[in-house]
Amino acid sequence: MKNRILYSILLTVFSFAFSVSAKQEKYIKHTVSDGETVNSIAQKYRVTPYDIFKLNPDSQNGIQLKSVLLIPPSTAEVAASSPKQATPKSNSTAHLVQPKETLFSLSRQYGVTVDALKDANADLLKEGLKIGQTIKIPSANASQATYEKPAVEKAVSAPKETPKVVEKSVPKAETMKGNATFHIIEPKETKYGISKKYGMTIQELERLNPQIVNDFPVGLKLAVSGNIPSISENVTPVTAKPAAESTKKYLQEYVVKPKETIATIARDFNISETELIQLNPELKKGIKLGMILRVPMIQKANVPKKEQGNLLKSLNTNARKQLALLLPFNITKIESDTVNTTQARLKKDKFLNLTLDFYSGVLMAIDSAKVLGMNVDIKILDSQETKNTSNVNNLVQQNRLSEMNAIIGPFYQSNVEKLAELLEPSKTPVISPLSKEIGKKYANLYQSMPSVDLLRSSVFDYMTNRGGNILAVIDAKKGSIKQYIQENRKETKIVGLSTKNTFVADSLKIHLVKDKLNYVIIATESTGMILSSTSAMIALQKEYQIQMVIMENNETLDFEEISLTRLTKLKLLYPSLSRPNETVEASHFDRKYKKINKIMPNEYAIRGFDITFDTLLRLSQEKTFEETVQTISTEQIENKFDYQENSTFGYSNKGVYILYYDNDLTIKQAL
Repeated sequence: MKNRILYSILLTVFSFAFSVSAKQEKYIKHTVSDGETVNSIAQKYRVTPYDIFKLNPDSQNGIQLKSVLLIPPSTAEVAASSPKQATPKSNSTAHLVQPKETLFSLSRQYGVTVDALKDANADLLKEGLKIGQTIKIPSANASQATYEKPAVEKAVSAPKETPKVVEKSVPKAETMKGNATFHIIEPKETKYGISKKYGMTIQELERLNPQIVNDFPVGLKLAVSGNIPSISENVTPVTAKPAAESTKKYLQEYVVKPKETIATIARDFNISETELIQLNPELKKGIKLGMILRVPMIQKANVPKKEQGNLLKSLNTNARKQLALLLPFNITKIESDTVNTTQARLKKDKFLNLTLDFYSGVLMAIDSAKVLGMNVDIKILDSQETKNTSNVNNLVQQNRLSEMNAIIGPFYQSNVEKLAELLEPSKTPVISPLSKEIGKKYANLYQSMPSVDLLRSSVFDYMTNRGGNILAVIDAKKGSIKQYIQENRKETKIVGLSTKNTFVADSLKIHLVKDKLNYVIIATESTGMILSSTSAMIALQKEYQIQMVIMENNETLDFEEISLTRLTKLKLLYPSLSRPNETVEASHFDRKYKKINKIMPNEYAIRGFDITFDTLLRLSQEKTFEETVQTISTEQIENKFDYQENSTFGYSNKGVYILYYDNDLTIKQAL
């Protein structure tokens, strides 16, 4: 299977593109001639062998003379059929609305105001601007004001004082000199809500008001349309200073209150525990009542949990979108390897195997998108990456990646950050598919993998919210977990070990409480310590309520010496990035994947499907990718995507599952 996939990639050298728009596909019927092979036919029609296999499954076993094959359209044909927008003349009176256009962008293009456009198309715009509409463009004179580009290029300083909250009697929007329109931010308002009110995107709102990229204070006056000659008095350019330095301007002091922990404060201000400690190094020695901490300048509030959304119910296939995937095939390295055969390389190159597994899931997602009629052009590129190098710079220049609606990849954190940095000016969403690291943040960077810190804090929050008595058995080799608990979870009772670093049952018993559920964290990879501690816990279940907990994946638990029955008796609890899924849809996915690839999908194949299909769904909506992220959380085959905006820049996925082993020998969701 992997040989076939790799061969199809090698045929196309570095990149190839798919169109998943079912509406525009016209298949070609090809009659097999003498001497032809699938590869030669694929080259003839500028498609890949895999494209032919998908439409003609029997061809995987060989093709027969005079048999008929269905051939999908090539990338070149699809590109040629894409509608092109005519360049509007200066005296145009009508405009055909294209993808990505808004009333705001049209007002800038034709030199008229948003209000003038609304007045000229009152009936047509009752339900908002839609792709394919033909709208009237009033003349610049009729619009009463000519729009001028805001003067935000030169470096200026932000106001020294934070704007005060305005009184309720002040109107939400006001017109100033030059027919410029401003809006005063009121409590509970969001960028999304304000941008929709004035017929613009969030990116356009931020471009007019760069100071709201990192902050969104109540009472701030925003420019929303018109000629704005004095806007420089109210803004600070985003690129004026490095991110690390500019972040300091958005910090405030916070006094620690009773019963607060590092985890609760970090959660309240929507940052990770690691970030909070980086801002306050003194927290490494522990948190104390009355401490003054540096925290992001936002109102302390719990972010409301987003509703689960079914994006399949709101598909919009009218607008054509573009998605790119940057995957580390490292084709040049494979082609230059004269020592190892492809088969030999697959046996020993774990990273290549991971990439091909992920890619097989990507292909499944593309196939599903075709069936659903999603109108997305997909370009797959070779990122040619290692941990410290990549082909990102060249790919951005050669493939016009700034015009993409979203990009998935590269794999390594440093490379995905580089891509986000290069594309930050265009606001192109860059989605990190596999990295759990917490690195630099960019406004357009979406970390799709929940961090290790989030996994740990999620399981602790679960135990704390249920009023549990929390204990921890930690061996000497798990110093990082012990440090995390001592710095962030001081309520946890550390169970003492013997001088030989072995478990002592009496040391556990003295910390147990009879009227509470006792959560016992086991942090060790020693089979002997796991057996001795779990045996003691099972024996003590006659007197106490006890549940076993782990904070990270532990392969030792898979050994035959540690039976599944032992773990189910203690209802092993743990945080997870993925969930078991026994639904009809999941079973159908498994069967289809096995039929195509001759094996069952592993975690990387499912991850490849989930992240790609979720992104395709978000692109196939009337809202932008960023707007769907702000309003909707989703679940795919095994992964949850609940993106939350970071306190400084970008988004992180908070989609974590809390799972446990049940008595019927199955794994179930606790949360």
